[in-house]
Amino acid sequence: MFIYLSKKIAVPNNIRLKCVSWNKNQGFIACGGEEGLLKVLKLESQTDDAKLKGLAAPSNLSMNQTLEGHSGAVQVVTWNEQYQKLTTSDQNGLIIVWMLYKGSWYEEMINNRNKSVVRSMSWNADGEKICIVYEDGAVIVGSVDGNRIWGKELKGIQLAHVAWSPDSKILLFGMANGEIHIYDNQGNFIMKMTLHCLMNVTGPLSIAGIHWYAGTEGYVEPDCPCLAICYDNGRCQVMRYENDDNPVIIETGMNVASIQWNHCGSVLAIAGSLRSIGGDKDLNVLNFYTPFGEHLRTLKVPGKQITAVSWEGGGLRIGLAVDSFIYFANIRPDYKWGYCSNTVVYAYTRPDRMEYSVVFWDTKNNEKFVKYVKSLMSVTTCGDFCILATKADDSHPQEDADPEAGAATGVVKLQDIESERYTKQQCQTDWLWELEYLNKDLQELMKMYCIPVQECQNHSQEQNRYVLVLCNSIGTPLDSKYIDIDPLFVTMTKTHVIAASKEAFYAWQYRVAKKLTALEINQVAKIRKEGRERVYHIDDNPSGTTNGMLDFAKAFTATRDPICCITASDKTLVVCRESGILQKYSLPNISLLQKYSLSYRAYQLSLNCNSSRLAIIDMTGVLTFFDIESRGPSGDAEGGASAGDPSKFERKDVWDMKWANDNPDLFAMMEKTRMYVFRNLDPEEPIQTSGFICNFEDLEIKSVLLDEIMKDPERPNKDYLINFEIRSLRDSRALIEKVGIEDASQFIEDNPHPRLWRLLAEAALQKLELKTAEQAFVRCKDYQGIEFVKRLGNLQSEAMKQAEVAAYFSRFEEAERMYLDMDRRDLAISLRIKLGDWFRVLQLLRTGSGEGDDALQEQAYNAIGDYFADRQKWLNAVQYYLQGRNQERLAECYYMLEDYEGLERLASSLPENHKLLPDIGQMFVTVGMCEQAVSSYLRCSQPKAAVDACVHLNQWNKAVELAKNHNMKEIGPLLSKYASHLLEKNKTLEAVELYRKAHHFLDAAKLMFKIADEEAKKRTRPLRVKKLYVLAALLVENYHAQVKNSQQSKAKGKKSEATSALAGLLEEDASTSDSRIVDKAWRGAEAYHFFLLAQRQLYDGNVEASMNTALHLRDYEDIIPAVEIYSLLAICASASRAFGTCSRAFIKLESLESLSPEQRQLYEDLALEIFTKHSPKDGRKSQMDSTDDSAEGKLPTCIVTGRTISDYQFWMCGMCKHCAHEQDITNHNFCPLCHSSLT
Repeated sequence: MFIYLSKKIAVPNNIRLKCVSWNKNQGFIACGGEEGLLKVLKLESQTDDAKLKGLAAPSNLSMNQTLEGHSGAVQVVTWNEQYQKLTTSDQNGLIIVWMLYKGSWYEEMINNRNKSVVRSMSWNADGEKICIVYEDGAVIVGSVDGNRIWGKELKGIQLAHVAWSPDSKILLFGMANGEIHIYDNQGNFIMKMTLHCLMNVTGPLSIAGIHWYAGTEGYVEPDCPCLAICYDNGRCQVMRYENDDNPVIIETGMNVASIQWNHCGSVLAIAGSLRSIGGDKDLNVLNFYTPFGEHLRTLKVPGKQITAVSWEGGGLRIGLAVDSFIYFANIRPDYKWGYCSNTVVYAYTRPDRMEYSVVFWDTKNNEKFVKYVKSLMSVTTCGDFCILATKADDSHPQEDADPEAGAATGVVKLQDIESERYTKQQCQTDWLWELEYLNKDLQELMKMYCIPVQECQNHSQEQNRYVLVLCNSIGTPLDSKYIDIDPLFVTMTKTHVIAASKEAFYAWQYRVAKKLTALEINQVAKIRKEGRERVYHIDDNPSGTTNGMLDFAKAFTATRDPICCITASDKTLVVCRESGILQKYSLPNISLLQKYSLSYRAYQLSLNCNSSRLAIIDMTGVLTFFDIESRGPSGDAEGGASAGDPSKFERKDVWDMKWANDNPDLFAMMEKTRMYVFRNLDPEEPIQTSGFICNFEDLEIKSVLLDEIMKDPERPNKDYLINFEIRSLRDSRALIEKVGIEDASQFIEDNPHPRLWRLLAEAALQKLELKTAEQAFVRCKDYQGIEFVKRLGNLQSEAMKQAEVAAYFSRFEEAERMYLDMDRRDLAISLRIKLGDWFRVLQLLRTGSGEGDDALQEQAYNAIGDYFADRQKWLNAVQYYLQGRNQERLAECYYMLEDYEGLERLASSLPENHKLLPDIGQMFVTVGMCEQAVSSYLRCSQPKAAVDACVHLNQWNKAVELAKNHNMKEIGPLLSKYASHLLEKNKTLEAVELYRKAHHFLDAAKLMFKIADEEAKKRTRPLRVKKLYVLAALLVENYHAQVKNSQQSKAKGKKSEATSALAGLLEEDASTSDSRIVDKAWRGAEAYHFFLLAQRQLYDGNVEASMNTALHLRDYEDIIPAVEIYSLLAICASASRAFGTCSRAFIKLESLESLSPEQRQLYEDLALEIFTKHSPKDGRKSQMDSTDDSAEGKLPTCIVTGRTISDYQFWMCGMCKHCAHEQDITNHNFCPLCHSSLT
């Protein structure tokens, strides 16, 4: 940053000032002094010139009001910015609250305790509460409307200061003896603050200031120190929170009077006095520090005693109360910014985010892209690229990125990256900025050459990691490197990035992705071998012949003379040290060429375009020059001086300078609020501006008003980018306009520059002086301009030449009008086609007719359709594509509009085997429209694609049908593969559904039987198991029907139905390996049906029927465990008093091998208990001995009652082929076994 005094306001009658406070929001300045003096001032800039903004604009006092009311010296003034109130207090303890009414300040409230004097007052962050502390220990907290909230008397304590925490939960009370006590917002004591800055300090001291930054503009870093406490002896500590055990300690070495943070908490101003060396007089100084204790600048202030300091709201000015004067100083902040490829890159903090917002503002198209970057340290730009230096995120491991070597090594994640386009419809999308690279070669090199941290004797205990991220002009990361040294100074050329700490510098030869020739590929491989990253200690003397290693271990060796700034050009690197020694190195092979000595410490360095002269701005803002190469006779007055001779040039109060990119003797510099342009060290007249210089090229200076942009960084305005023409360009333009081309040509000959020749060429073209124009184009090496002049010379018509010149200078409307006046509509159309203005092309085509108009009209319709499609206005695009008969883009528009009917109509209108049909088919597949997709594929003779579409959409029956119709054999393996995939994921039911849809009923049935068997083993609900067996059996029935139908279709009516049925059965036997599933498909369902039926009959009290049904279960021991069958039979027989049957059931149970001895003993005990009471005999004929067999074999069983059917007439189910008595089935609507409808 740079600071200089800019204005002084005297207080009448030489009344000494005691305090000053600057209202951050409205800009009012309140100052209090002796004899009851209280003034409110306001500085406002008044100018209509757009270029004169910010500090450059003249400022005048728009308000200068003296407030009457205090009789004693005003000691405390504080603003309530939220409610526009001013609170003041004097030495008599009188407190007055002032309010603004109709442009003037009036008393609103008065309070006087009459016991003690007010030492400090502080409003909280939201302006709702004020805390007032009195010298005698009284504390009052009141509301904004004047009501007391609470009060407290702190006995035996003298209070001197008070401060609120940002969240208004904590109050800090500073005592007269220097102690600081921490209280809550209700006045309850919490603890004493530990004052690390006063360790080993003796003697009386007092608190000079306490300021707790409220975070209203965000923080420069996460966990950034924000509470500053300073003592009059110069000791200061900056804390992260009120009980921070590790604060930043600052030793200012001065007598401190006042402190204050700037608007964003990035700079702490400490005002006071310094004992001058060898004299008795104190020197007023203003020191600036970062929150981390780094000293930034010192400003010497005239006068006897400085009493107070206060920042302006934007942080660009600071007010100082000195004796009876208010001094104003202008600040030129160290913005994190740069300029590359018509893009201004700048960073700012926001209160709602911990990261920096880095804006890439494309000034040409007025678009901006925002990235969020954690712990950003600096922004450096060159050419088309930008380097962001950041602290590495601890959550990510150390890895390096190297995209050029074919891949890369590392992950750089910069949080939350968001992009916005500054268009009418603002679109904000967050993305994660991530580079992922893998390069084994570099990893091996790192293992070979990188020394572990533990082996470095001088390495700090905690190794900090930093990242350099190479970005393009829209913020896209192209490459990145992790480094161990702190990149305090970063410079960049078109090929190198140089980052330096205080002890060492790191050189990275970066490359960006592009098409490489075979020769370049070899060069890249060579560079990779030699190493593109090197680290050098500042005390080393590299010769450039040996290959540098990427060894950060040596970078931490301490040096007595640290680095203070660096700069580089394509062939030279210059490093300056704090002692004033300049070290010049060569690039790209880094070797120390020479050392020079300066008598001062440099702050900023800059090399001109041919690396012959170095510009140096020192810590006090003095600009000088240093010739580091011998200059020839074409140089300035010192031309021919030997290398190393300093120039006699010197300018003070310089805070920015920029060399011209195309002239080594041309540069621009900023001196306070004036810009000077120098040619051969001769200045032109100054330009009033406070902008930062972006670029100096083609005799034009591009400057950006960063101060104005930072007021509203989310909405940069093109008005904040200003172009200045230097005098030779202005004079040449004036000569051409007022004197003539001939005299102007002579002037440009004497002051040659490509830009001036181009200006002359354009002026000659306007007047059709083709010879002069051609000569000028030759001088500025514009080949296209030369070709254009030759083409003009071949034209006969003057009007035609005028029209071509108008088009050359982008006056297209004028050129078109000339073409039409010459009746050359074709040339007007050709011009509009070159410009891509297809709407105008269409209008011109409609105004007349000519050869090829139909083709052109179609082209125009399609181009307009493309225009709307690019903007996603699909409905508008459809209208033009229809007229342009562009079927491919029409299909795309229908698809994006989800107009599938339109897409279907388009597909049906296309001829067979049209190249667009497969694409349309794929569109239908992506939205699940199987029939339409199949139709499209079949029309272009792609049956395999149609089958694949059916498979993709799970339409397996359709897939199988298509495969059979087109004699495709691969459907079976594909089906099996997909089924296996489902089974691996335990999706058996999905596999069953897959086989069922594909009409592979037998495979489906096998899986279904497997599921049923598994469920039966789990002993789940019998009804569920029965349903599963029924489903499996129904699938087998479907298989029977399928075989039968296939035989009938093969027979084609030639054979009888019986013959075809027999053939189907024979085919089943031939093709089925598992006959159990096919022949006895219903056994499982039957078993569980009778099992459930028996229990239902038992519970209904129909014990005889239940026993008869249970007897049938003896045939199903392979399905239901025998222990369950005979247990049920024993219960049913016992209930029906058929103890003979019951006895035989117990005998069967006791003989089962599956029972354990304990279970067998239980059965025996139960049998003994039953049969000691009842004789083991049946009342009727034993059912277990009876047989159901007849002469014709086994008789059928009624599935309704469980009785054997001996009648000749009975009912049979058409689905499962099971029987029932006719009188029993009449009460049912569905088959009790398979549940098919009886209707």
